[in-house]
Amino acid sequence: MPKWFKRKSKRAVDLYQTSELSDGNEDESDEYLDEMLVGSMESDPCTSNTNELRIFVGTWNVAGRSPIGSLAVDLDEWLNLKDAADIYVLGFQEIVPLKTRTVIGAEDPTEATNWNRLIGKTLNDKHGCPWLTPMVTRFSSDNYNYVPASEADRRASFSGHTEIPIPWRERSRTVREMPKVGSKYKLMASKKMVGVFISVWMKDELLRKYCISNVKVCSVACGIMGYLGNKGSVSVSMAIDGTSFCFIAAHLASGEKKGDEGRRNHQVSEIFKRTVFPSSSRDDDNPHPLTILGHDRIFWFGDLNYRLYLEDNLARQLIKKQDWRALQEFDQLRREKEYDGVFQGWKEGDIEFAPTYKYSQANCNRYSGGLPGRSGEKQRTPAWCDRILWYGKGVKQLSYFRSESKFSDHRPVSALFSTQIEVVKPNTTRLGLQNIFSTILSSDQIGKSRDGDQAKSTLLSLMVRDIEASPRHAKFVEKITESECS
Repeated sequence: MPKWFKRKSKRAVDLYQTSELSDGNEDESDEYLDEMLVGSMESDPCTSNTNELRIFVGTWNVAGRSPIGSLAVDLDEWLNLKDAADIYVLGFQEIVPLKTRTVIGAEDPTEATNWNRLIGKTLNDKHGCPWLTPMVTRFSSDNYNYVPASEADRRASFSGHTEIPIPWRERSRTVREMPKVGSKYKLMASKKMVGVFISVWMKDELLRKYCISNVKVCSVACGIMGYLGNKGSVSVSMAIDGTSFCFIAAHLASGEKKGDEGRRNHQVSEIFKRTVFPSSSRDDDNPHPLTILGHDRIFWFGDLNYRLYLEDNLARQLIKKQDWRALQEFDQLRREKEYDGVFQGWKEGDIEFAPTYKYSQANCNRYSGGLPGRSGEKQRTPAWCDRILWYGKGVKQLSYFRSESKFSDHRPVSALFSTQIEVVKPNTTRLGLQNIFSTILSSDQIGKSRDGDQAKSTLLSLMVRDIEASPRHAKFVEKITESECS
């Protein structure tokens, strides 16, 4: 035992003995107390283990088009429901046309509501669950956060940040009152900023199994003049038991001219700097991350608009050959990940699919431009504009692919991840011991002691940290309890 700890533990024993709780076997008690206190330094007040979850992340620029009934087939194919995930995180860009009225006018939640209805219907009808819309009443804002049924009256919306925690201390009540029937997937959080939109869904059974807390949203507008919402991000922060997650859906500056890449990089830096999830009186007792990089698992996805350092005709030749590896050598985002760029250290799966932008028009499989003499068509070099990145340990990508919906001039992209979460459970043994020692140490004997306050704090801080319910430990508690009662 270290010398400094021997002195500290001896002081604890002396204080303990002055309370006259000894049963006469000082040597044995001292030996056990030393052993117990040393052991407590290596113990944790909580027990934990890791579980695995499957998270589907998708991104789709829908070119200002409203969701329609026939889109359900495309959505089904994109969400890959034959291999259903535990959590669906979907990011959209341009869910409204980027016109002056929509960019500088008041937010209209109509399109976000329509997309959420269609997503919920697609997720739940596929599994034979009755569809119950998560938005029974119209909200004054475009935010939505999941709240347990018992706290429905506490649902709230805010213009910049929204948070509805389900803390540890309320977990038992939440679990008992969670609905057992209805939709298989529940809408956890939703946020819209002009055309950028994020929607997070979770299996109902996960809500009963884990503690979901500190659900917050944040939007960062960095478009026109650096502060309008035609470009920027919407983010969701949440904790699943002991693991924090951050999901960022972004739409960055377009263009393939010189200087456009620099504008995109600047917007990424602004999103990192201005995305904040502030603390609230409704947070649980555990600290939560305030910024993006403070989270354990981070996913950044969207129409990131990074292009190719390559002439149009050469790019089309490589696409025709399906030589994706050669094409990636000219990818701007790849350089930002590898050469001290804004995404250095971030990861992305192997791209084994064709560039997702720009197709000539809806219901067309031909890239825009490239046909001599065709008038009225924008000349764009095809590129992988729609991407999914991640950051943090404990994440494994299982798949990365594009879907073939012709709904817009972009093709939707998705990735399936397997990620570990830390499940933390309070130790009931420790709580029971704390109650025992609190009762003993609040006796008149310590109250009359000159060192009573110090004795109480010292013993509580050192003795109850031993959470191993060993027979000797139980015998020790029984001894000191008998001494108090005699």
